[in-house]
Amino acid sequence: MNYIFLSPHFPENFKYFAKNLASRGVNVLGVGDHPWEALDSELKDSLREYYRVWNMDSYDELIRGCGFFTHQYGKIDFIESHNEHWLETEAALRTDFNVSGIKNDTIGNIRKKSLMKNVFKKAGIRVAKGYRPQSTAEIIEFVEKTGYPVVAKPDSGVGASSTLKITSKKELDEFCKDLRNPEDYFLEEFIEGQIQSWDGLAGPDGEILFETSHIFSMGVMETVNHDGDIYYYNAREIPDDLKTAGRNVLREFGIKMRFFHIEFFRTPENSLVALEVNMRPPGGLTLDMFNYANDIDIYEQYARVVTGEGFNAEVKYPYHCAYVARKNGKSYRHTHEDVIKKMGQSLVHYQPISGVFRNALGDIGYLIRNSELDQIIESAHFIQEKS
Repeated sequence: MNYIFLSPHFPENFKYFAKNLASRGVNVLGVGDHPWEALDSELKDSLREYYRVWNMDSYDELIRGCGFFTHQYGKIDFIESHNEHWLETEAALRTDFNVSGIKNDTIGNIRKKSLMKNVFKKAGIRVAKGYRPQSTAEIIEFVEKTGYPVVAKPDSGVGASSTLKITSKKELDEFCKDLRNPEDYFLEEFIEGQIQSWDGLAGPDGEILFETSHIFSMGVMETVNHDGDIYYYNAREIPDDLKTAGRNVLREFGIKMRFFHIEFFRTPENSLVALEVNMRPPGGLTLDMFNYANDIDIYEQYARVVTGEGFNAEVKYPYHCAYVARKNGKSYRHTHEDVIKKMGQSLVHYQPISGVFRNALGDIGYLIRNSELDQIIESAHFIQEKS
């Protein structure tokens, strides 16, 4: 089996995908712009071969890399990066090399906010009022009809990049003044609510092999735009309405053999409103949170699914696991050493976070676990408490 792994070195924990696939006899073939000698030793040991490109945004270079591996090893079975940034690139390469999975004819529904909203509606899920404008005049008209606040986001964007909450005519005028291409944006009414995600892994027939849910202290948009500190944690019991909504959405998208991350608002009235889908693993250290919350190895389980051995982990949700972020330059009441001492065995992992994710996920991330939710929230508040 030949598995092309795009940019396998990033983020760092994705090396465990390569390691577990290779341990089951899969030819893991890396394509990336990172120098071979700079790759992590575990990753290098897991790659059958590595094709370096000078620019990952050069599709011609990627085509040559995949063509080289096809010539060397035969038909390619998988092309993956597990990274949101490369979803469209993956789809194009799968199309050109006739590899199963999301291709050019379906990637739009997954990448464009305007199109995924239509799929949500087909799944019977409530959505925020939205509109893709063609001019600044249409932006103003939508806001006048909808009222403030509204959210403006790139129709095809990564995370909360360039996403804005517009709360007044002054902010609207400033947004329109600086906007070069109105048609690149998507507008939505603002929904009051807490973000809850439904995350997991779908099998060869779209069946749910693993599922969990995460609850966020604040939205990523607010975290990025206001330089906030986010924390989020898994629910030990997934609400039935979230399970049903998630399954309906996944079925409409026709997702198979993939991780998924689907976000909803839970309103003060306790109803769900679909936010967006990301058909890749949830970001940051969330895969590791899967493991710590359930005492499993999701990287191993994914490799078992790919090779046809099947998902065999027993998932009982014994713990809550939280990701708690801190940012450099802020005045926290408790030092890093205080955090380590206070958290004790409940602190299962911490590490610096890549600057690419800094605005959303901070400069350092702590993973804490406990069977009691009040202890999780108390710990998160301790870590993030300001002087």
